[in-house]
Amino acid sequence: MAGMQQVVASGAPEAIGPYSQAVWAGEWLFVSGQIPLDPASGQLVAGEVTQQAERVLTSIGAILEAAGVGFGDVVKTTLYLVDMNDFAAVNAVYGRFFTAPFPARATVGVAALPRGARFEMDLVAYRR
Repeated sequence: MAGMQQVVASGAPEAIGPYSQAVWAGEWLFVSGQIPLDPASGQLVAGEVTQQAERVLTSIGAILEAAGVGFGDVVKTTLYLVDMNDFAAVNAVYGRFFTAPFPARATVGVAALPRGARFEMDLVAYRR
């Protein structure tokens, strides 16, 4: 294997720490956790969890596009929710971005997320 290749997407927020938006490792794409930051301002998207989920999935879409893949290539997602009562609202937004066969998924309740976000998501995709 040739090592990792960094992916940088202008339509997604820049990393807020020492990590990449995503990296290729062979045919596998690992997308870092995305919180609902506006890519232009770097500020947290205010509003309901649905607006935050929309921003996260839009950012992820930009990263996937920059990597040359799409939502149909995603094999595993992990969702992080500060409030598990937000599950149905986030799930409704999530369902607009993915089609069958759906990726494997885990949803984890957490005490807090960076910058006060209510939702975060990371994923793994496979280049066919």
